[in-house]
Amino acid sequence: MRRATNLAVAAAALMIASKLGAWLVTDSVSLLSSLADSVMDVLASLINLFAVRHALLPPDREHRFGHGKAEPLAGLGQALFITASAIFLIVEAAGRIMEPEPIARPPVGIGVMVFAILVTTALVAYQRRVVRLTGSTAIRADSLHYAADILTNVGVIAALALAMTLGWRLADPIIAIVIAGVIIHAAVRVAWNSIQQLMDHELPEEDRERIRQIVLEHPEVLDCHDLRTRRSGIDSFIQVHVEMDRSLTLLRAHEISDDVEARIREAFPRAEVLIHADPEGIEEPMPSFARR
Repeated sequence: MRRATNLAVAAAALMIASKLGAWLVTDSVSLLSSLADSVMDVLASLINLFAVRHALLPPDREHRFGHGKAEPLAGLGQALFITASAIFLIVEAAGRIMEPEPIARPPVGIGVMVFAILVTTALVAYQRRVVRLTGSTAIRADSLHYAADILTNVGVIAALALAMTLGWRLADPIIAIVIAGVIIHAAVRVAWNSIQQLMDHELPEEDRERIRQIVLEHPEVLDCHDLRTRRSGIDSFIQVHVEMDRSLTLLRAHEISDDVEARIREAFPRAEVLIHADPEGIEEPMPSFARR
């Protein structure tokens, strides 16, 4: 995760340098939009870098559940930066629609955009591998907006190519506005995923069903109920009531609970599991959760 955040900052800085040079040469507003997006990428990735390092700190006296919420907080910060860059693009593009200007030396811009696509594609591929291994919310958010950057760069190439071959000056600002729409869409996805985690949203239903199956596979577990789950960064928290034969000793019930907990942790290595043992048939008030 740390390596992924370091690579993101380095890649965004490299693209800023190349796009800045190309924009100074071409004066393309769509290329300027891509440059502004890369500037925001650096700021967002720096936030990500510090958030991931903080999220990976072990639990301490003041934070017994760890520091994982730093990741979705960073995701919200990224969404704000991404949205700000999109608004900037729309304003710039609107001015160019009112007063179209020629683009100088489009091949230079196209070459820089092809380079940016190659760098960004490699970065996104690595980030997605890290997400598969860790489930990191912050890296997933970073990957989403860098994936949007690939579409942004393709749009810039299209704008420059149309201006160079057909002389369509309006293609440049119009595509810049389309790019801004893609960026805002990515920002909304990042913000929504971050808010869901901050609000302790349940794990996906397929994960919850898998947990139930693991619990019920134990031969001395008769039933389970009141399963509650949530995520905090790369860590998960799972708690469940397990029903057993009421004639079991407290020691045996404890051993069964430990065995079930170990099986759940084998399937969910980053999970903290809490099991409450219930005697079969006991009546207890059960919370009713409405599905939204």
